[in-house]
Amino acid sequence: MRLDHIGLAVKSIAEARKFYENGLGLGSEPHMEEVAGEKVRALKVIAPPGVHIELLEPTSPDSPIAKFIEKRGEGMHHLSYAVDDIAAATRRMIEKGYSPLWEQPRPGAGGCLVNFFHPRQAHGVLTELSQPPK
Repeated sequence: MRLDHIGLAVKSIAEARKFYENGLGLGSEPHMEEVAGEKVRALKVIAPPGVHIELLEPTSPDSPIAKFIEKRGEGMHHLSYAVDDIAAATRRMIEKGYSPLWEQPRPGAGGCLVNFFHPRQAHGVLTELSQPPK
């Protein structure tokens, strides 16, 4: 398991990317991706070595990201850890007493399978497990 990315909730990817690309000089993927099931657009900003920042923009007022921004404002939404086997990693967490948000992993950005663990169990940080596509 390794830190894969930091998810940031933003009102506008177009505005937020200026800070990371122009201000910090980081590169990003050429295209945004829409994750329809979560009603969000995502843009991967590359922050070497091996970690990226995921800018998350809501596509609907009832999306989880829109609700997060409404309640807390823009900012850090989650930490994501890459795992080789999402089912095994989720089972291991359940066996240790932690409850995932979903019974089964769901498709996430970049073709990954993902599951989340509530901030109440992770000391205030929404935590994602993410299995990259094979």
